[in-house]
Amino acid sequence: MCIVIRVQLRYSFRLYPSAGQRMALARAFGCARVVYNDALRARETARSEGIPFPKTGDLSKQLITEAKNTPERAWLGEVSAVVLQQSLRDLETAYKNFFDGLKGKRPRMGAPRYKSRKDTRQAVRFTANARWSIMTGGKLRLPKIGDLKVKWSRALPSTPSTVTVVKDSAGRYFASFVVETGPGELSPQTTPEVGIDLGLGHFAVLSDGRKVDSPRFLRRAEKRLKKAQRALSRKEKGSKSRDKARVRVARAHARVADARHEFHHQLSTQLIRENQAVAVENLAVKGLARTRLAKSVHDAGWSAFVSMLEYKAARYGRTFIRIGRFEPTSQVCSQCGVKDGPKPLHVRVWTCGACGAVLDRDINAAVNVAKAAGLAVSACGAQVRPGLVPAPRSEAGTHPKASRASGSQAGISVL
Repeated sequence: MCIVIRVQLRYSFRLYPSAGQRMALARAFGCARVVYNDALRARETARSEGIPFPKTGDLSKQLITEAKNTPERAWLGEVSAVVLQQSLRDLETAYKNFFDGLKGKRPRMGAPRYKSRKDTRQAVRFTANARWSIMTGGKLRLPKIGDLKVKWSRALPSTPSTVTVVKDSAGRYFASFVVETGPGELSPQTTPEVGIDLGLGHFAVLSDGRKVDSPRFLRRAEKRLKKAQRALSRKEKGSKSRDKARVRVARAHARVADARHEFHHQLSTQLIRENQAVAVENLAVKGLARTRLAKSVHDAGWSAFVSMLEYKAARYGRTFIRIGRFEPTSQVCSQCGVKDGPKPLHVRVWTCGACGAVLDRDINAAVNVAKAAGLAVSACGAQVRPGLVPAPRSEAGTHPKASRASGSQAGISVL
């Protein structure tokens, strides 16, 4: 029996606000930032004085309701009160995550910091209490902002609970919706099970012998990025030309990130569609990112890809398994199971001393990943000289124009 989990997903769509709406959004960003900083200052003051932290309800009354009646904060009334209240909840969540990290309940993270108006990314969130709505014509109506034009690339699977308006470093606006999916989206049952070995020479090597080339989006765009960055360094600090040059650099990086994001979505969707179970190794990405291979590791984006595999497997009724990073997948012969010892990275093909099998290092590791996860795979895929499979480009997804506009979209390609 297959147990299906209800999954919350985030779908992002490009917004095209008018000049007046951009000003209204800038006011909302600024007011939310001021309330957040005021609340953080109040809590830090309480900490330094050794008194209990003020509660969120008390901060809301003091920093929003009462502040609107003062000449210094009267402009807080120009934006939706829900935006300001969500800013306080964001601070509360930041403190909770910080203290949970100190207690070992989650990975450690830094203490909440003050937000700056010079931050290149700004965001505000509207809940159902704000009475926002999607109009019949497809526009997004937000309180005290207006009806914003949205580039819809797909239909939402259910009614969204919240919408977050984001302005990214490249000056683009996005509407990010949180939706909940149910058990009605199961994919048909299938029999194949696959182990995946992630790497730099090839992005992914599968236990069935297929290899997916690494697109290396950052490496291919380095010349263009270097030219834009050099132009930025020549501009005078504080000038308008420097700000324009900064946006050009941000847009160049955004194109690289969008291309990588789309590649991850297409490949993860294909793997989840074709296989009933998927196994990957739990890589130490943070450690690898501190080596001389840091740029290539960041360019590959393994963590984002594995996260996509995990939530898509949960959504569509597939099995996702992580194996420990200390499994000797590259040292064990997948044919006979004998551990042949560690090998230098330049050794890509080796012969098992026990059974004489000629093994491809990466495919052998992928087969061992699947076996360590308890999947029923054949070791015959570990033989050397498999056929190469190029990175998939024909997977169903957004239109090329829409994909460039989708930014950091967290939705998935339609299965």
